[in-house]
Amino acid sequence: MSDTKNKSTHHRVAIIGSGPAGFTAALYTARANLKPVIFEGMQPGGQLTITTEIENYPGFEHGIQGPQLMDIMRLQAQRFGAQSYYKEITGVDFSKRPFTIKTYDSIHTADAVIISTGASAKLLGIESEKKYMGFGVSACATCDGFFFKGLKIIVVGGGDTAMEEATYLTKFASEVTLVHRRSEFRASKIMTDRAHKNSKIKFLTNKVVKEVVGKEENGRKTMTGVILEDTMDLSTMQYDVDGLFIAIGHKPNTELFKGILDMDDTGYLKVKPGSTYTNIAGVFAAGDVADKVYRQAVTAAGTGCMAAIDTERWLAANE
Repeated sequence: MSDTKNKSTHHRVAIIGSGPAGFTAALYTARANLKPVIFEGMQPGGQLTITTEIENYPGFEHGIQGPQLMDIMRLQAQRFGAQSYYKEITGVDFSKRPFTIKTYDSIHTADAVIISTGASAKLLGIESEKKYMGFGVSACATCDGFFFKGLKIIVVGGGDTAMEEATYLTKFASEVTLVHRRSEFRASKIMTDRAHKNSKIKFLTNKVVKEVVGKEENGRKTMTGVILEDTMDLSTMQYDVDGLFIAIGHKPNTELFKGILDMDDTGYLKVKPGSTYTNIAGVFAAGDVADKVYRQAVTAAGTGCMAAIDTERWLAANE
């Protein structure tokens, strides 16, 4: 739905960010007649818009494309009156109510705010990684591991996440090679030992991925390997694998709220246990922006529902 250029527009509920959390929150608040608006930003639909095939979201027996699932969720919320604004938020003021939300060209106020800005997987930052994302390259082992049954894959990283994902991926892959840029791992001893004891895991240290290589046939891209560079002597080698999993961590999209909302050392928003309440009454957080443990579409949707119910009850108590 289109934007207006009103200087100031007031809403009962403003949802910052889309994805499963934002769209579920919009669906529930819309059905509660709270007329929510969703600020979808520059990547409407969130991380799932770069996920090709989703097979573990309930209700889709044969799987569904990430962008298609997000379109369905958006349309479902809009059916009940939710409105989408494809604008990036440039600033917020939560110091007084109604809360103020600023975009590049408009100012909005809201009685309650739900934050569902998600988290972004930290990537290697090379062009070929983007090219093969979803076609051999992944940043989520639990989402995509199933597609690599009997294949050879690489996991990049040196922390607990990398060890955990490498171990998990041995359930599917015939061989997992853990690639790390240093000789020492920063992962905990217990996680490192577990990975070393797994006969399917090999280790390549002092190496970085410089390039993802692949082929394109009949319009379909397929990753075939990587170019590795030695961090000591800068020599390069081609390493043939079917998949590359990047496990160097996630970064919550919370820059906008620094100094305003309570967050942990990594930047994830803190919520009161068993709820979606942040430290500011009337501001709620849902999805990966407050979840560094599960980070799944279905858990994001679940907390989106929680945020909507928390918002509805809070508004009713604070009319």
